[in-house]
Amino acid sequence: MQKIRVMLADDHAILRTGLKLFIDSQPDMVCVGEAEDSETTLQLARKLHPDVLLLDLNMPGLGGLVVLPEIRRQSPQTRVLILTMHADHGYLRQALSQGAAGYVLKKAADQELLSAIRATMRGEVYIHPAMTSALLDEMLPASQTAKTTGQPALSEREEEVIRWVARGYTNQEIADQLVLSVKTIETYRGRAMSKLGLTNRAALVRFALQQGWLEDA
Repeated sequence: MQKIRVMLADDHAILRTGLKLFIDSQPDMVCVGEAEDSETTLQLARKLHPDVLLLDLNMPGLGGLVVLPEIRRQSPQTRVLILTMHADHGYLRQALSQGAAGYVLKKAADQELLSAIRATMRGEVYIHPAMTSALLDEMLPASQTAKTTGQPALSEREEEVIRWVARGYTNQEIADQLVLSVKTIETYRGRAMSKLGLTNRAALVRFALQQGWLEDA
């Protein structure tokens, strides 16, 4: 069985050691690298191309949210899972908009973390349950959008594409899955988001959560 290759990026050595032992004890996972600052994180991610990167928000250097887009650019196949002490919805929204595949709190870094890693490998977006509820609460006043405000219905292909996008896949990865060109994927994606009145990936993920698309992914 091919193991999930996990990289750790956190400036606390004790936490990294504990997480490494925990991850390596799993039959389907292996820790392939550790970084204690943002510069090393970028270098290792570019070199190792891990399947999943556990990324802290507060590290020496540029910080997690700043390096996240560059990591996604340099290693697009890597799923970036934010692991943080901050139960902050502003950070959550920023992380999702920058391409994070999930958001887990350090206080829940046990079986929930393992579930999050496995979920991201299935192409799902994993968000700490309490924070998911808050996201839904935020969008409830506008929750009638696609269903009751007369917005045009999505075509089958448009919906298929944005389901993939909401689950954290890049345009290239979606194109590979659907055997279409990247340009075609971009067209479907742009058309669908325009119909739904969504302007960024964070809004799309909130919409997908409301629709239940991420639960049955």
